[in-house]
Amino acid sequence: MQISIVIPLLNEQESLIELHDWIVQVMQSNHFLYEIIFIDDGSVDGSWNTIRSLSEKNENVKGIRFLKNYGKSQALHAGFEAAEGEVVITMDADLQDNPEEIPELYNLIKQDNYHIVSGWKKKRYDSIITKNIPSKLFNWAARRTSGVKLHDFNCGLKAFNKDVVKNIEVSGEMHRYIPVLAKNAGFSNITEKVVQHQARKYGSTKFGAERFVNGFLDLITIWFVSKFGRQPMHLFGALGVIMFVVGFGFSIYLGIDKLFLNPTGRLITDRPQFYIALVAMVIGTQLFLAGFLGEIMVRSRKNDTRYTISKKINI
Repeated sequence: MQISIVIPLLNEQESLIELHDWIVQVMQSNHFLYEIIFIDDGSVDGSWNTIRSLSEKNENVKGIRFLKNYGKSQALHAGFEAAEGEVVITMDADLQDNPEEIPELYNLIKQDNYHIVSGWKKKRYDSIITKNIPSKLFNWAARRTSGVKLHDFNCGLKAFNKDVVKNIEVSGEMHRYIPVLAKNAGFSNITEKVVQHQARKYGSTKFGAERFVNGFLDLITIWFVSKFGRQPMHLFGALGVIMFVVGFGFSIYLGIDKLFLNPTGRLITDRPQFYIALVAMVIGTQLFLAGFLGEIMVRSRKNDTRYTISKKINI
């Protein structure tokens, strides 16, 4: 199979038939062998019934339904596990991503040997105040922190070599940072392509302003995990040793001063250096133990089930 199209969705019943027909038209005109995997992330409208109807008419349509809403990252994880195509395309279900971009994305992966091709919605039809400006700020911070030079981390339209999606873990709210996760896993041949962005035709966006706050928090998390996720002792242990050495140094100074230099002076407990030494050694010990426990957790952790699938179609 050449292409797997992975589409996470939440309450997008109105757009699914039109999106399906558009994708099929592109696939057939380019003679691609394909599959369309819809992941229903706990929709409460008729999205699942629509997916089931589409699968009865088109055997290339597959469906995964979550028991409840678990989030886009978990939906993509399930779709990646089910995908069988040599190239995996992700796109949103709201018709804002243009399926006409798929052939060129496919060629960039197969012919130019890129690991990831990320869409760049250079011209957007979203609100300038609530989406465009926060998105530019977020993308700037993501580029500076991650070292991945993409203009649009939030774009849902992306193409992946199959090896990428089978070797990365997408969890939490990390779907924005799949290129960063891929780079950390060794898939560094990443580029971007300007894609056409379209105004939402049905319904309203499922993401509010809070996604940018969460995005920045996730950015800090992924920076820490990429630097110290495998060896947390390198951070916490080093900080703990520094703090303990500082506290121990103050203790030695206080001891020498009291015993030899100024034995008749004020009590050690009346001096601020005593409390600095005490707090520094306690914090240093705690940081060292945090690093030690982190190392134990990293070595003993198991992959937990992050979502529950209630139904499947053609999978």
